[in-house]
Amino acid sequence: MSEQNFDLVILGGGSGGYAAALRASQLGQTVGLIEKNKLGGTCLHVGCIPTKALLHSAEVADVTRESAKYGVNASLDGIDISAVTAYREGIVASKYKGLQGLIKARGITVIEGTGRLTSPTTVQVGDDTITGKNVILATGSYSRSLPGLEIGGRVITSEQALELDFIPKKVAVLGGGVIGVEFSSVWKSWGADVHIIEALPHLVPNEDESVSKQFERAFRKRGIGFTLGVRFQSVEQNENGVVVTLENGDTIEAELLLVAVGRGPSTANLGFEEVGVTVDRGFVITNERLETSVPGVYAVGDIVPGLQLAHRGFQQGIFVAEELAGLNPIVIDDLNIPKVTYSDPEVASVGLSEAKAAEKYGTDKISAYDYNLAGNGKSHIIGTAG
Repeated sequence: MSEQNFDLVILGGGSGGYAAALRASQLGQTVGLIEKNKLGGTCLHVGCIPTKALLHSAEVADVTRESAKYGVNASLDGIDISAVTAYREGIVASKYKGLQGLIKARGITVIEGTGRLTSPTTVQVGDDTITGKNVILATGSYSRSLPGLEIGGRVITSEQALELDFIPKKVAVLGGGVIGVEFSSVWKSWGADVHIIEALPHLVPNEDESVSKQFERAFRKRGIGFTLGVRFQSVEQNENGVVVTLENGDTIEAELLLVAVGRGPSTANLGFEEVGVTVDRGFVITNERLETSVPGVYAVGDIVPGLQLAHRGFQQGIFVAEELAGLNPIVIDDLNIPKVTYSDPEVASVGLSEAKAAEKYGTDKISAYDYNLAGNGKSHIIGTAG
């Protein structure tokens, strides 16, 4: 049993955790960074980075299909999924190696293992006690499911979808948010039939309604099917695939069901509440400066209620490191954080939606304007509109 002492102990080496570690080390702090899996977390290994690699492969497939109209004679002979996997894994491995090198160069101590908060200044990792003047909780999130919907067999999450060694002929996707539409976009570009099930009235439901409607038109044009405003009821697996039943009695048959109903905070059984940290439905509650109910203990990233975005976690990690150094950084409201869905078509937004603006200021105090970029030169050249 050993004890290690640092100025700052960070539980979790994902986007929020490693950003905090790097900034704190720049500011002269000694840092102990605890990670049970791989540095880089969800974003690097099973989230943003590998999915963008798949989306780029999908884009290349689509451009190849349409190459003749650009005066280029090319033919798409198929998708080599093993080559796609090698490309994806190569990108992730390169980024991972770079991150490890950066952490090492900054003199940050990485402690491998599962950490548990045992006091406002200590985290237990196996038999070792890691002590810090301050602690940052950055334990990230996991792929959620629905009550009674078990993951396994032909019912998969985004993590398993990344690792598939074949292209399914037909996929049902439960959830029309960012993860659901990005994978739907990839599979459609690779030649699969795709049907999305979304309980809310629109795809990408966190966007403006007008944006969602344009997005739905584009997906319909691509041949991606979707059912909106109807809840999932059950799924049965057989040797050929899955049969999904909706609450209205409709059934959808597919080879696989991707469950993409969002991500939940990874905070269970980590000692947070026992130490006095306020937790609500798994999320760690903080003040606007990201300090928890326990003085000196901070939280960043997906475990803090709000947008679950890697760049938000990254910014929050930097914020807390600067806060602890007495730099009094400016609070960045979630409202001012851009969010992007990298499907085809892509969607990007920042600020209040029209509905939220009307709710906040009154309909008579706001005005909305649709501007279509179809007439823009670059947009016309690459065949996009928005």
